[in-house]
Amino acid sequence: MRLVPETPPPGPARPEFWRSPVRGPWITAALGIVLLVGFPIVFVTGILSHAAYLPQLGDNDVLPRDLDFQFVKIDWPTSPVWLYAVNQGTHVTVGILLVPVVIGKLWSVIPKLFAWPPAPSPAEVLTKLANLLLVGSAFFQLATGIANIQLWYPWHFNFVVAHYYGGWVLIVSIVLHVAIRMPKVRAAMRTNQDLKPLRTNLQNTRPERYEAGGLVSPNPGPATISRRGVLGIVGAASGALLVTTVGQSVGGPLRRFAVLAPRGNGLALDGPNGFPINKTAQVARVTKELAGPSWVLELTADGRQLQLDRDYLLSKLPQHTYDLPIACVEGWSTTQSWTGVRLADLGRLVDADPGHVLHVGSLQPRGAFRQTTLSKDQANADKSLLALKVGGVDLSMDHGFPARIIVPAMPGVHCTKWVSDLQWAHA
Repeated sequence: MRLVPETPPPGPARPEFWRSPVRGPWITAALGIVLLVGFPIVFVTGILSHAAYLPQLGDNDVLPRDLDFQFVKIDWPTSPVWLYAVNQGTHVTVGILLVPVVIGKLWSVIPKLFAWPPAPSPAEVLTKLANLLLVGSAFFQLATGIANIQLWYPWHFNFVVAHYYGGWVLIVSIVLHVAIRMPKVRAAMRTNQDLKPLRTNLQNTRPERYEAGGLVSPNPGPATISRRGVLGIVGAASGALLVTTVGQSVGGPLRRFAVLAPRGNGLALDGPNGFPINKTAQVARVTKELAGPSWVLELTADGRQLQLDRDYLLSKLPQHTYDLPIACVEGWSTTQSWTGVRLADLGRLVDADPGHVLHVGSLQPRGAFRQTTLSKDQANADKSLLALKVGGVDLSMDHGFPARIIVPAMPGVHCTKWVSDLQWAHA
């Protein structure tokens, strides 16, 4: 007794339903090669971004320590100063550019999703499950990543944790998929003389050789677009996303075109404090009373304590000004002129051990990133500042008044705003 009829029902389960003559192994292989380059770039830059958080120190890691697969545990460097901006800008930008490619790839293989019978053999069931894992993890990573850069969280799980593990699931799925499909990719490219279809116009576009159970339609219709036209549409979509988003990361003339960037192009913001903000003082529940005249900075090292008010920091200690980028995990970055006191100079006031890490506390109520731990190298870098001004004027409340941390090449989320205390201690 058959549980599933041998004859497929009318509609997409029948091979002749799909009539595009350009759909076939070559177009699928071509789009797959782009993804094979793009997704590893996103994965590697994601791993490096995780490493930049220095998850091995203090409370920097939001993952359970025994379940953190992180194998890149390094003292994230403070030079070049643009290191994290480039890494995270690449991570976010390439991820966004891959969206049209994923949609194109799914279009190219959609007949397989409706193939009949659904489970002809145990091997085919495993193959479909592997494909489902690949497609599902790719869409999960792209969807949650794009939602995160918009600071929109329509779910009840921790994004960082889910995105981290989702990245590992995706890369493992890609490795399995490549191991299974690479012979077919090579055959498809070799049969079609690699890039020859890109030189074929619409009038000369013909279906590939039909094979039962494959991607080529048994009843193809007339070509309404060439294969290079399909790739052109995908490329144009990715190009449009590039032009309208990359300016948030690279700045310069491209910034004015970044109309789809999560924080916009920033050109409508005025004054030295007119650059993007992820978390306002109101959202962080930091009031003017907390950051007002009674504010003092508390320094602690090996039991020694010292309290300094803002006037003392500004008038009695050497001031240094550096042009440094602040780069956020959401992909945007901006370079500003920061003025303040070197963290190393503050450490010397309490005879802090240069080999100790630095815990930075904030006026924010208890919660995520209220405290950040800097490595000894970050704490002692010449350009690591307790910033008091930006662009020659006092920080605004939203940018961290009365003081914030600015460390070269560090994730923006760890450039703690509304600093309340600095504590040097053993790692």
